[in-house]
Amino acid sequence: MPNIRDWSPLTRSLTTLPAVAALVAAASCSGPSSSASDDTRLKVLTTFTVIADMASNVAGDKVDVASITRVGAEIHTYQPTPDDLVRGQDADLILANGLGLEAWFTQFTERIDAPNVTLSEGVETIPITSGTYEGKANPHAWMSPDNAMIYVDNIRDALAELDPDNADIYGANADAYKEDLAEIRDFLDTELGDLPEHQRALVTCEGAFSYLARDVGLKEKYLWPVNADSEGTPQQIASASKFVRENKVPAVFCETTVNDGAQRQVAEEGGARMGDKLYVDSLSEPDGPVPTYVDLLRYDAEAIVAGLTGQEDTS
Repeated sequence: MPNIRDWSPLTRSLTTLPAVAALVAAASCSGPSSSASDDTRLKVLTTFTVIADMASNVAGDKVDVASITRVGAEIHTYQPTPDDLVRGQDADLILANGLGLEAWFTQFTERIDAPNVTLSEGVETIPITSGTYEGKANPHAWMSPDNAMIYVDNIRDALAELDPDNADIYGANADAYKEDLAEIRDFLDTELGDLPEHQRALVTCEGAFSYLARDVGLKEKYLWPVNADSEGTPQQIASASKFVRENKVPAVFCETTVNDGAQRQVAEEGGARMGDKLYVDSLSEPDGPVPTYVDLLRYDAEAIVAGLTGQEDTS
């Protein structure tokens, strides 16, 4: 399996229960805990772990960054908890993906005074082409190194506005971080550049790789557009299997957060291999394979290259 380091030096709506309101009121009225008062840094909340890691890299040690959702959570249909609301009362800023990804977000922020910033602002969006969300923008814009640089710039600008005294630090951190993202883009361009036309196709369970496919010149096919939509219907399986057969696609992929049974059927009927599972909506635990966003992009890039070029590690 090719390795980037080898190649380069490189929804349920939020309910307004009285108990929730009481918890929020109690948090607002009570004094800060001793642990909270020990840390005077600005506090930034993000909607999921991927952008929490992005923000942490730009913020460095100047800001306390935390994700509302936990590792492995399904972010499309997440159900915020009373504890989430309590945590939100201390936030100085909230960062979200936008593009309809966090269906629960507006009802969450209505109860929080902190400003919020949409990190996908400025991305050239791709419309979803089927299912319930047909015509709406594909929300998975962070799954592209090019788009990730837009996210990083938006994080930098939001932090600089919140904390102008440290704007130069945020700018320097953002520039260094974007160099890591550029290495992954260069790896994909180089490793996929010589693929024959019939292999230049990315087939996944969820349509989370539209932006990556566009950036590196791959045709895209997915079983379902968004995990909150219908998943693995006979029609979806038949359509994907036909695409794989007709294009002689060598490998198909599925994401870690969904059942891959439907895609295994596509692989069998289409004459393809199952590639390694891909990460999209969540980082892993710190001791897992993708504890950071750069690790996630690198892991997926290496898995896609290995599957489409037949370079899987069989050791």
